[in-house]
Amino acid sequence: MSLCALSSQCVRENDSFAPLGLVCFPIFPRLAPWASLFRRFAAGKLKVSFQCDAKFQVLSHTHSARLRDRSFKRKARRGRRGTLADSGSLPASIILRMSPFDANRDKLSIEMRVTARHLFEHALAESGVDRAFERHVVCERGVLRICEDLYDLHSYSRVFAVAIGKAAHTLAYALTMQAGDQFEGIVASSVEASAQRRGFRYFCGGHPTPNQESIRAADAILKSLNAQNASTLLIFMLSGGGSSIVDKPIDDEISLEDLIATYRVLVHSGAPIAEINAIRKHLSSIKGGRLAQAAYPAQQVSILVSDVPDNTPDALASGPTMPDSTSVEDCHRIAAKYGLIEQFPESVRELFQRHALEETPKSDDPAFHRSRWWTVLSNASLIEDCKLEAERNGFMVAVDNSCDDWDYVRGVDFLLGRLRELRKNSERVCLISGGEVTVKVTNGGIGGRNQQFVLACAEKIAGQNVTVLSAGTDGIDGNSPAAGAIADGTTIERSQARGVDAPAHLSGFNAYPFFDALGDTIVTGPTGNNLRDLRVLLAY
Repeated sequence: MSLCALSSQCVRENDSFAPLGLVCFPIFPRLAPWASLFRRFAAGKLKVSFQCDAKFQVLSHTHSARLRDRSFKRKARRGRRGTLADSGSLPASIILRMSPFDANRDKLSIEMRVTARHLFEHALAESGVDRAFERHVVCERGVLRICEDLYDLHSYSRVFAVAIGKAAHTLAYALTMQAGDQFEGIVASSVEASAQRRGFRYFCGGHPTPNQESIRAADAILKSLNAQNASTLLIFMLSGGGSSIVDKPIDDEISLEDLIATYRVLVHSGAPIAEINAIRKHLSSIKGGRLAQAAYPAQQVSILVSDVPDNTPDALASGPTMPDSTSVEDCHRIAAKYGLIEQFPESVRELFQRHALEETPKSDDPAFHRSRWWTVLSNASLIEDCKLEAERNGFMVAVDNSCDDWDYVRGVDFLLGRLRELRKNSERVCLISGGEVTVKVTNGGIGGRNQQFVLACAEKIAGQNVTVLSAGTDGIDGNSPAAGAIADGTTIERSQARGVDAPAHLSGFNAYPFFDALGDTIVTGPTGNNLRDLRVLLAY
């Protein structure tokens, strides 16, 4: 019988007894030697209670002869395996006492894990697409306001909307909620739509690598844009993940299989997203401003839900509607830096070796003369919402995004060091960090950058009053079903009690099974949003 089942029938919650949630994990390893007692309990032959008083020990049982056996009692207090099984006759009832210190520590630990989860969930809810549209995208009497721009919809012969990325469904829905079902367009996301809007065509592209639907979506968008003229208003709604969800190679010699292989090389290279997207742009017929070129001479406006650094907006979905700030020269430098050329499939490798990459459109291209871009949500929005809620919960709050695009090991050391410094000046500290760390995976298991980051923290904070959470706002972390994970000073102790090897899972890039075994994954499912990652570190 599991300890949780055992405890649920035994633990009284009052001034002198510890509640179930506070004792179930810490006492489990100490009860392991008495597995035979659990079997007797399951058969209804043993009564057990937990009292919050002193160290664990057998205090009483009905076999008085054995109680008088000092040798037995001495062994029982030491928790030696086989003590009770060797005693000849087993007790009919025992009382296990738990120190108030352990109970209070575990109560605080659970409280802070709950608090960290709350801060993440609150920030995610407050940074929703629907709320952003209520503030920034409003339609009244036929006039559409997008941030500071006004568009008289009656003055255009046609209004066409294109939504791309993980938040595409949410964006299309929010637009129709504000302006009604007066638009037609295309929606491409990585998940199927729960409900389709009238006038829109839907595609389910691949992520993190493209699929056949990604190419079909690109073909459909390009065909629709080529049919527009100067009297058309094009509304682009872009979000993270769009790089793979919609794509088409610029060279017909690059097959879908080669495109997928190229994406895998890039994603596993350890390069930051901006460098990955620089190469993606120059291999695509829609990225790096080429979608805007196809839409010329129509009036264009892009609504951005950004999962990239604020200073590189053209990295979002690889910038299909914006002037490209990267160059062919950058692509060759990045490929050399990470040793990518030899890893690319032959069709892509040949383009690099022949220096046959074509330059993407820059800011002086005519396609951008009638183009506008507005960011309605970003990682900064998420961080601000998290900060305000942490302050309401009594924390001294600091924000530090320095480790954005750093290797996760370096990021762990930096943020934990920063937290220790902050802790010197306050009893309750919350350190918030946005952006993404990088992980160079070799023969990985199941996990993602957020869970890998948290697992690396777990070993360094063992026994300390520190809680660390890291999660992705899209609800997806790597190849796992989780968005991220949470760890604290009890994580390593609890994992050892379950026989889960933290170092092995860390070195094997297999963090999800580790946290899943402890119940410490953050699982949201796809959120319909994507504002990069959020890390919350608490010291108390």
